[in-house]
Amino acid sequence: MVQRSLPVIIQGGMGAGVSDWRLARAVASLGHLGVVSGTAIDTIFVRRLQQGDPGGHMRRGLAAFPIPDMAAEILDRYFIEGGKDPSARFKTKPMFSVDIPRPLEELTVVANFVEVYLAKEGHDGPVGVNYLEKVQIPTLPSLFGAMLAGVDYVLMGAGIPKFIPGIMDSLAAGRPVELKLDVKGTDRGESVVTTFDPAPYIGAGAPLPHRGRFIAIIASHILGTMLAKKADPPVDGFVIEGPTAGGHNAPPRGKLVLGETGEPLYGERDVVDLGVMRELGLPFWLAGGYAEPDKVAEALAEGAAGVQVGTAFAYCEESGFTADIKAEVLRRSIEGTARIFTDPVASPTGFPFKVVPLEGTMSEDDVYAERTRVCDLGYLRSPYKKDDGSVGWRCPAEPVGHFVRKGGSEAETVGRKCLCNALMTNIGLGQIRRDGAREKPLITSGDDVAHVARFLRPGQTTYTAADVVAYLMADVLV
Repeated sequence: MVQRSLPVIIQGGMGAGVSDWRLARAVASLGHLGVVSGTAIDTIFVRRLQQGDPGGHMRRGLAAFPIPDMAAEILDRYFIEGGKDPSARFKTKPMFSVDIPRPLEELTVVANFVEVYLAKEGHDGPVGVNYLEKVQIPTLPSLFGAMLAGVDYVLMGAGIPKFIPGIMDSLAAGRPVELKLDVKGTDRGESVVTTFDPAPYIGAGAPLPHRGRFIAIIASHILGTMLAKKADPPVDGFVIEGPTAGGHNAPPRGKLVLGETGEPLYGERDVVDLGVMRELGLPFWLAGGYAEPDKVAEALAEGAAGVQVGTAFAYCEESGFTADIKAEVLRRSIEGTARIFTDPVASPTGFPFKVVPLEGTMSEDDVYAERTRVCDLGYLRSPYKKDDGSVGWRCPAEPVGHFVRKGGSEAETVGRKCLCNALMTNIGLGQIRRDGAREKPLITSGDDVAHVARFLRPGQTTYTAADVVAYLMADVLV
């Protein structure tokens, strides 16, 4: 039996910085689960500081961090009073490696703390953070920072997050943790781990962090059963995503087959058996095409705790998308021309990735072809074992020659796009290259992008998170 204390609506943890602290706070203040995206939050944080921290929000979060000297050092390193010159490049930060340099580890802890702290500020509603299992290296310090800020839920998909609940238990107890990495080329029985020790932070004045609940994002009842029965401790619940949800989709089960449009075809094998999920006895939320009042009611009738909704919130006033992106998508939705292309190769991860085709973005072949390949953020790189036994890093969206020299094939690079840099541009934090070129955006959403204009009131050109919540809850008795 679903406890009514659980949120009916989970606001999706959308692309880097789209579901930011403002959006999460707006949803959580209405009593539902507001979720910040933890992906690349360290880069987002330092670029906000370099823009002068308009409104002083990052500095307010830094002032609340329990180790003042650490916060002050980061502020001194990255903050630019009044903001950088608009034509100047953003100062870069180191990329992650197996052994995270201490300054980068501290930055990751602080950035996650600040984002969750701001999302929780001024209300008592629940706040969550969303991470990608695929992006493994930042996970441990990210979790610690979010838990220090009192995050209520951690959500994770794009992989098998079997060990995260145990890691959260250990962090809450102040114990050191490790996470096994998926390193290509390792021998059977060989493992490579990244580690994190909370002791130096606790010794410097940080309290033991809050445990919170862990929600796994899945697209298969088989994976759900494994995480419920074999994870130690078990997960606390699930978000079940269908293939119409935005961002990365799970690939179709079985052999990949593309339809006439070049998109992956999903079939009956990709439908999650809700009967199996109900038998597990853990709460679950349904996602992908549930942003309608009758679909919310349908999900509840199926035994779900509620629904996760992303795209509807992505184009509201509080989301992190730039104003011009939101305006253009809403205009197309009004006209009936907004659509999605599920690109089977765009993402370096190999997962299908939903893209909104828009002029001047990386969705266009000529814009993609004009970009000089560079990998300077590196979140979607994959670790591999080098000939000398050490760990190297490669990404099929990096310069082709580099990727091939690292053991990759040229065929793997065709059509691959630098999501890391594009997603920064989506939220107004795109890099400027040394030749003056500016990184282009690449918009991702779910299939519901075609109909987001339904949230606009007559005569209005924007809508709010509260408008979305009121619409979704119209048929729900609470």
